[in-house]
Amino acid sequence: MHIIRFIDENDLICYGRTDADNNTVLLEGDLYNGFKTTDKEVKVKKLLSPVKPVAILCIGLNYHQHAQETGAKLPRYPVLFMKNPATLNHPEDPIIIPPLCMDPPQVDLEVELAVVIAKAAKNIPKARALEYVLGYTIANDVSARRWQKKSGGGQWVLGKSFDTFCPLGPCLVTADEIPNPQTLQIKSKLNGNVMQDTNTSDMIFSVAEIIEFLSSCMTLLPGTVILTGTPSGVGFVRNPPVFLKPGDRIELTIDQIGALFNPVA
Repeated sequence: MHIIRFIDENDLICYGRTDADNNTVLLEGDLYNGFKTTDKEVKVKKLLSPVKPVAILCIGLNYHQHAQETGAKLPRYPVLFMKNPATLNHPEDPIIIPPLCMDPPQVDLEVELAVVIAKAAKNIPKARALEYVLGYTIANDVSARRWQKKSGGGQWVLGKSFDTFCPLGPCLVTADEIPNPQTLQIKSKLNGNVMQDTNTSDMIFSVAEIIEFLSSCMTLLPGTVILTGTPSGVGFVRNPPVFLKPGDRIELTIDQIGALFNPVA
């Protein structure tokens, strides 16, 4: 099922099931206790992120080709950092580059497969890890390289946690529709130009391995969103580098999920 969260014509926040023709049927219930499908077709006034994360956990350096382009050694374990949940951004809402990120202006895009946890997960073996996945969506792990890298003190969390720096959407595709998340083509475009175009089969650690590792360290609560890493092609490794600027438009796509669009302001 393709689930969207949206504002309807009465300015109410609702959930709906959407189809390939963008027809939306109202859902009753909630993400974690289940939905009941109604026969009421509704109009979407504004599309929202499909989930409000209780936590945003991120995996760095998780694609072989991305590690190669950065000259980094392959990690022994998944590399964990976090984004503030207040970074959450919605489809078509602007990514705002704040003054602290303008000297120099080194803000980058990162398309990522995002995993939403359905139920509390602790010490879950790889063989059962996908049973704890509610569904998948697209994320942009927007990154202020000036703060993430040495010039800003190597502050990964700060560089990743400015407001609007985590667009999610356009929908949540339930796990039953993506039984194998390691076969998805993942792509980013900036102003129509392809930046990243890889397959999730290039991941160093699979979704199941990430859940196994993280749940061995901490309890993954329902509503936890895990960003699983970005593929090769990011702006800072290019010559010359390509960074975001006001007026840009970003398009992120992942097979079986759809496309996430955001302007830059």
